[in-house]
Order: sequence, then C-alpha cells, then structure tokens
Amino acid sequence: MFMQTLRVNIFDMAMAIAKVVDMINTAIGRHHLQVAYLAYQLADALALSDNEKFEIFIAGLLHDIGAFSLQERLDLLEFEDTQPGEHAIAGSLIIKTFKPFESIAKLIRYHHLPWRHARGAFQDHAPVPVGSHIIHLADRVAVKVSADEPVLAMVSGICESIAKRSGEIFAPEHVDALLAMRDREYIWLDAASNDIENILKRTVNYPSREFSIQQLVEFSKLICSLIDFKSEFTATHSSGVAAVAVELARITGFSRNERRLIEMAGYLHDLGKLAIPSEIIEKPGQLTQHERFVMRAHVYHTYQALEPFQVLRLVSQWGSLHQERLNGTGYPFGLDADDLPLGARIMAVADVFTALTEDRPYRKGMDAKNTKAVLKTMADQEDLDPRLIDRVFRHYDMLNTIRKNAQKEAMDAYVAFQNDLERSLKNGSMQV
Repeated sequence: MFMQTLRVNIFDMAMAIAKVVDMINTAIGRHHLQVAYLAYQLADALALSDNEKFEIFIAGLLHDIGAFSLQERLDLLEFEDTQPGEHAIAGSLIIKTFKPFESIAKLIRYHHLPWRHARGAFQDHAPVPVGSHIIHLADRVAVKVSADEPVLAMVSGICESIAKRSGEIFAPEHVDALLAMRDREYIWLDAASNDIENILKRTVNYPSREFSIQQLVEFSKLICSLIDFKSEFTATHSSGVAAVAVELARITGFSRNERRLIEMAGYLHDLGKLAIPSEIIEKPGQLTQHERFVMRAHVYHTYQALEPFQVLRLVSQWGSLHQERLNGTGYPFGLDADDLPLGARIMAVADVFTALTEDRPYRKGMDAKNTKAVLKTMADQEDLDPRLIDRVFRHYDMLNTIRKNAQKEAMDAYVAFQNDLERSLKNGSMQV
C-alpha cells in the first residue's frame, strides 16, 4: 500500500541542497556546512533552545542560496561586506514559499545586517531574529578559515578581526561567545575538517518528521524555484517538465500517487544545476568544451544529492536518469534500455519535449512540425522510447497546452519574485 506520509529528515533535505550549491567552485569549499556548524555552536554557547538552535542550523545551511552567479558567491567570500543585501533577500523570498520554512526564511533575509550598536536589532519596523546576527558572525568567521594553513594557527587572527568589529558589525554578546570558544580547539578543527558532514550529523540534535506527499511536492517546487530562478533563460523549464511528465504518466497508466512522485522528479531533475554558475546557464552562444563538461556534470550532482533518500528512491531514480538513452549513448552512467525504468523514460521524453517547445529569451520554441520531426528521429535512433513518443504524437496538443499553462504560471511566479526583490532593494530593506 502506498504511504500517504513519509518520514524525512529536514536536516538531510537542507544538507543535500547546501552540498550541491557549494559545488559551484572549489574555492567555495564547504562554506554552507562550516557556517551551519559555527552558528550552531554559537547558538549552543548562548543557551538558545533546541528548536532555535536547529532553525539557525538549517538557515546556516541555506543562507547563500540566493546568490546565483559564481562571481557573487566569490564576492561573498571577502571578509568585508560590500553588497550583502540582494542574495539574502532573494534566498528568503524563495524559501518562505514553503510554509514549514517561513521562520528560516526570516533568519536568512537579515543574515548580513550589521548590529550598529543595537540599531540592527530592528528592521522594517519589526524585531530582527537573534539567529540572523548569529549566522552573520558565523559566516564572517567561516570566510576567514583558509585551507592554506592549519586552522589552529588562524584562530587568534580570526578572533582579533571579529573583536575589533564588536558593537558596530556584530552583537557584543555573540562576539563574547565566540571569544569564549577560542581555546576549544575541537570546534575549530571540526569546522575545517573534510569530514564536516559526518561531524554535523553527530553534533546537531535534529528531529525527524513526517511530511505528506503533497508537502514533499511543495518542497520539491521550492527547490525547483531555486534551480530555475537562477536565470530568466531557465525560469520555467522544470515546471514545464514536471507538468508534461505528470500528464504523460497519466496517459501511460501511472496511479495518482505515482504521478505525484513523477511530479517531484520533474521539479528535481535539474537539482544539480545549483552547482552550475549562472554565467554558463545564461550564455546564449555555444558553450566551450570546458563549459559543456561543467554542464553535463549537473545530472551526476542530481543523483548524488537525491541518492541518500531511501523513501524517495523512485524520485531519485526517475529524476537523475533523464539524460540516459535507450541505446546507451546517454550520460552520466551510459545505461541502456535494459536498465532504464519507465519513469526515467517518461522524464527523458518530458525533458526533451519541453526543451524543444518552450520559448527562451534568445529563441522561440519549435512549432509542432519541427518538434515532431526531432522526436521521431530520436525515437528511430532509440534515444527515446518509441512507445512514449507515439503517445506524445497522439496527445500533442493537450501536452503542449499543459506545458504552456504550467510555464505561464511559473513565469508569473518568477516575475512576482523579481518584483518583490526589486521592491525590497529599493526600499532599503537591508539598511539600518
């Protein structure tokens, strides 16, 4: 019997996103994980409640997800904040769409707000969460941790830099908590460890909770926004793929709950693109060979991120195999027809169909005649399942209408996101 609820760790869900986002460049290292660890330790030292500590930890894992370009991520590694506001607001606007993460979104929104001798305790006529200032401090400590020398040799310099900014940039109470950790060497060694993921699992007291299938669909849609909102070029792609995949699955005979799983797979199939700089995604011309290799790796990153979730095994399988081909010429695993389940075949067809028919800022989508010609060629070459392509041809107009409607809804959400972001920045939402 299909379970209506699934037990999933929020810890694992947030960790999966953080790890993929930090793959954008080797210079980023394990930044999100380091910030989450240091923020958790500071919150513990400040005797915050278990719930507050856990929310601060999750916000630490996700704090920079609104920084979509490689250059922006690299700029954020500079100790002195220059333009800290936009990525924090962007991340919070996306995160708050998932109701269980509303309070986490607020922590992220203000995580670069300076303390300014207690003026930073309020913003937009409302109290700023204490956790935002804790994450700010942990973030600035983390950017000072370099892989070029032993971490213990850096502790004094890091603490001195932070102490100089007590009151003006950081809350004095939080600075005092950091300075009290100066001699707790294991904290610094943990933060710099290559095994920090396992250290976090041992350190953080994290709850497991049950999510309804619909809540998991909504969480998948949140991640879809993180993926697609990186660029106007891809702002509606995953939403189109998910809608086409669901309808194609229905025509094929999938149950209602199976269609929910394939909807999740559609939203998550490009999860690995969080590791791809928007500079590559937005390039309108031909990619260089190096850029193509970077882009191709996104499917592998999707697989690595989703594989640990046993309760979402089918979602992981269907979503991460969408670039495999029946004739064995796909990637990253080179699987063939004997190894590709029907759900993965549906995802592959939905992805190609959407890519061919959708409009992009630099070109119009193909008409029905040309789309069908490409799909027929791919079926004849056994790239895609001929039986599924036949169903696409028989229901072409309906599938294309569903795709258009889903992408219009996604574009409306993208425009609203951009308008909210512009309005927040214009109103000086990060100024004190």
